[in-house]
Amino acid sequence: MQSPTPQVPRQPVPTRAGVEPLRSGGRPVRPGVEQDARLTVELASVLAAARRRAHRDADEQIDTAHLLHSLLETDPAVRAAFDGDPQVARVLGYLVQRSIGYGLRWQGTVEDSGAVPVLREDPVAGWSPAAVAAMNHALARAARRGDPRAAGLDLLAALAGDPSCRAVEVLERAGVDARSLAGRLSGAGRLG
Repeated sequence: MQSPTPQVPRQPVPTRAGVEPLRSGGRPVRPGVEQDARLTVELASVLAAARRRAHRDADEQIDTAHLLHSLLETDPAVRAAFDGDPQVARVLGYLVQRSIGYGLRWQGTVEDSGAVPVLREDPVAGWSPAAVAAMNHALARAARRGDPRAAGLDLLAALAGDPSCRAVEVLERAGVDARSLAGRLSGAGRLG
């Protein structure tokens, strides 16, 4: 008798009022299961890890720095997109310092890069506006290349492409040229 395969719980991808919903077959994609189907298993794991990290850090929202941290810890393809292990180690070093000094000024503030208008009356519970925008851009990037599922590199390209988000602030403090990284990742809209 075979053991049942454990089911990994998937978290829904954030949606936001004021953002054009991504479409599947010409109709809006419903939150929850239908959007989960648009993520690779690895990217769904990244989102779950970012949610845990935000909770552990007592942050009210998942922001782009949480997403970047989880991407680097979880996805080998994302780590390979950087200029070697020392660069990845520097970025992770800044991210680890978030709760003990670097990034403390972020606590209690909403990350809003301006990519999505902030609608105070209808926020996406638990997600910063910039993180919502990054997820939407990652899904759109996958769709443009004809892939039904967004992957970690799609999200990394979206993060690196938003010069006003916290993830880019971390990248730049660690010596990563975020604009160059975004250009390499989005050059052909491909995965690597």
